[in-house]
Amino acid sequence: MSLTVLPRTDTRPLFRPVSSALVTLLNELPTAGWEIATVGSWTVRDVVAHLIDTTLRRLSFHRDGMPPPPPAQPIRSPRDFVHFINTLNAEWVVAARRLSPRVLADLFARASSEAADWFEELPLDAPALFSVSWAGESTSQGWFDVGREFTELWHHQQQIRMAVGAPPLDDPRYLRAVIEIALRGLRHAYRDVEAATGEAIALDVTGPSGGRWTLRRDEGRWTVLEGDTPDARTRVRMSDDTTWKLLFNALGRDDAQRVIQIEGDQAIAVPLLRARSVIV
Repeated sequence: MSLTVLPRTDTRPLFRPVSSALVTLLNELPTAGWEIATVGSWTVRDVVAHLIDTTLRRLSFHRDGMPPPPPAQPIRSPRDFVHFINTLNAEWVVAARRLSPRVLADLFARASSEAADWFEELPLDAPALFSVSWAGESTSQGWFDVGREFTELWHHQQQIRMAVGAPPLDDPRYLRAVIEIALRGLRHAYRDVEAATGEAIALDVTGPSGGRWTLRRDEGRWTVLEGDTPDARTRVRMSDDTTWKLLFNALGRDDAQRVIQIEGDQAIAVPLLRARSVIV
């Protein structure tokens, strides 16, 4: 299998079916189900509130052209930015605890439907609203910005499904798109790793949404390519389910060691195991 440049991932038509599936799940969820803890410190109701917040912000800033309010404190470093985003998210989640499950479900249904309308109308090369910071970009292409938004919708829904014991979404296209978007952050994860030109790390992802990718050192920078490298310095194997859990903070260290196989140079795989496709 030859190596090729990663093609753009078009997630625009995926928002509506994935959002609709979450609306169906929420409408069937008993009241007690909303208080179940998910990965991290949030409950199901908190995750739904967060999705409403980010969706309404997207519509306000992107569709309606409203400039976002400036941060209360200047952002002078990546740490300041993470603190700003975490504070922004937490403020909404706390306020939304005053709302009933029915109100939250109705708000998400309305907001996500309008967001799907908006994304479906966007040209694939529309300018990005925000850069994808976890990929180390100060400016991003529009499809990547929209794709990042889709990964948020998908992985938060999957967190809810795991928490309440609901089956995952069964269309492999959705997780495949999430993986394709998330793997683009590996270049940033390896930004301080030196290697000879041509050195490569092969990533084999099994499962219906899987595939083969290569992280290769080319002319002083790392590049993520689609395809396999038989003579890779290191080969990492994991399932599609493990891949999203790793990149979206849903896999503990002990579990990672148990389900991820590494052949070759173990040390150079460490940044991959630490990579995250979320703001942390």
